[in-house]
Amino acid sequence: MSSIDIKIPSPGESITEVEIASWFVKNGDYVNKDQEIAELESDKATLTLSAAAAGIITIIAQEGESTEVGSTACTIDTSAAAPEKQKTSEANQEAVKEEKPSKQIISDGTTSSKEEIKITPVAQKILEEKGISKEEFLSKLHRITSKEIDFVLSASDSNNNSPTVNFEEREATKTKMSSLRRKLSQRLVHVKNQTAMLTTFNEINMKAVMDLRAKYKNEFIEKFGVKLGFMSFFTKAASIALQYHPNVNAMIDGEEIINYNYTDIGIAVQTPKGLMVPVIRDVDKMSLSQTEIEIARMAEKARNAKISLDEMSGGTFTITNGGVFGSLLSTPILNPPQAGILGMHNIQERPIAENGLVLIRPMMYVALSYDHRLVDGKDSVGFLVKLKELIENPEKMLFNGNDPAKKLIME
Repeated sequence: MSSIDIKIPSPGESITEVEIASWFVKNGDYVNKDQEIAELESDKATLTLSAAAAGIITIIAQEGESTEVGSTACTIDTSAAAPEKQKTSEANQEAVKEEKPSKQIISDGTTSSKEEIKITPVAQKILEEKGISKEEFLSKLHRITSKEIDFVLSASDSNNNSPTVNFEEREATKTKMSSLRRKLSQRLVHVKNQTAMLTTFNEINMKAVMDLRAKYKNEFIEKFGVKLGFMSFFTKAASIALQYHPNVNAMIDGEEIINYNYTDIGIAVQTPKGLMVPVIRDVDKMSLSQTEIEIARMAEKARNAKISLDEMSGGTFTITNGGVFGSLLSTPILNPPQAGILGMHNIQERPIAENGLVLIRPMMYVALSYDHRLVDGKDSVGFLVKLKELIENPEKMLFNGNDPAKKLIME
């Protein structure tokens, strides 16, 4: 018998251990070469572990365990023969059969056989209000407790008809906090205790950007293969505004201030593993289309746990968009050691005064949280004013924030 060891890889410098978040295979399974077999999680990033060869796997490091980088996660017996496809197929078919629901669901209060499950009109209405299908609800019922048994037996004694079962049960569960979540918690507490964080607000008329998106969205998708979103406009506008207010694009290192002549902007992305912030490098040198393409690429990598530690390190400023979840207003928390973070929010139509008239316009509140040790009120307010100016007049982004007509006349 010949076998190979699969070692724990290093996610990046300074990381000495990772946690086995989950195994995608079971002990004794046959795995193929390059098949993803496990997900690893560190305090900064997640990555997948792949099989270096085909064979029978023997798992050594267990789920939830902290394992040192370089240690053996599992072994693979490369001399083992692959199982017959027919047996595998039949096993899969049997698994599918077992997973299929054996009960038919009706919602009008009637039944046609003893195998059907009755759902009352009230229960049906609750499911519809919660946006849950009947099949999805039943799939979540993994066990029957004594409460359900007592209810059914007592109902059966008093009524020969099939009872309607109430599966509600009060429960509390405990799950171990992931390494990524633990690290995020520590960073948030550090920000609160170690910075002088303040937040300033403004609002932006989104009509100009929304009109541009509506006009060019189909052409943009055809040419670049991605949708034209709001984030690229804000990322590009923030990059320009940071050049006008460089203190927002700086950070404190001990008793020194570090200033950057470039803008590497982190974009907060919500993933199944928690919040991740991939960094878009050199936004100041990119076009809006290049910015949009890079944002889409990095967000996809983050959501699929394919992003590296290097791709989330070294940002000079961060943008987060709570508007995708419906947030109207919030105070985003700093991403240390950065001095500023921009919060975008939900777009709502509101009446505003425009040229002496009250008009309905799509408006967005924006927030800038900043470290007051480094950024004064003048810079924080000025940054948002410049951002507002660029978003409401997006053609100015072509001239690095200058008025196109003034540039035409004065140069």
